[in-house]
Amino acid sequence: MDLDIRPITDADVPQVVALWHVAGVARPWNDPERDIAFARSREHCALLVAVAGEQVLASAMVGEDGHRGWVYYVAALPERQGSGLGRRMMAAAEDWLKARGVWKVQLLVRADNARARGFYEGLGYVDTRSTCYQKVLEEG
Repeated sequence: MDLDIRPITDADVPQVVALWHVAGVARPWNDPERDIAFARSREHCALLVAVAGEQVLASAMVGEDGHRGWVYYVAALPERQGSGLGRRMMAAAEDWLKARGVWKVQLLVRADNARARGFYEGLGYVDTRSTCYQKVLEEG
């Protein structure tokens, strides 16, 4: 399969939103289009997509906060899961961070998502036994 991993384009947005829903990474309290627009408007983050022809097969949002890298929205079409796309997206995200001099990367996994935990552990990620707190500063 001829696969291109590159930053998202305007034409990719509807497919990425649909991908996040079908892959189960979208949540009712997060507006995917707002998250995509925000990532695209900042130089410290990118939304990478894996594309074959015109079809978006996978995604990974990557960013850095000046100290650490973060990865979000790692998703692959359900029929492509288990094919190595997730590994390729994580490698692309890590490469994006390394190119910016970032040497540590973090991500959040819901406690009940054993499949995702196993995936990331297989890539060498470890559970830091940290608790993440959140405060919404602005609704919408």
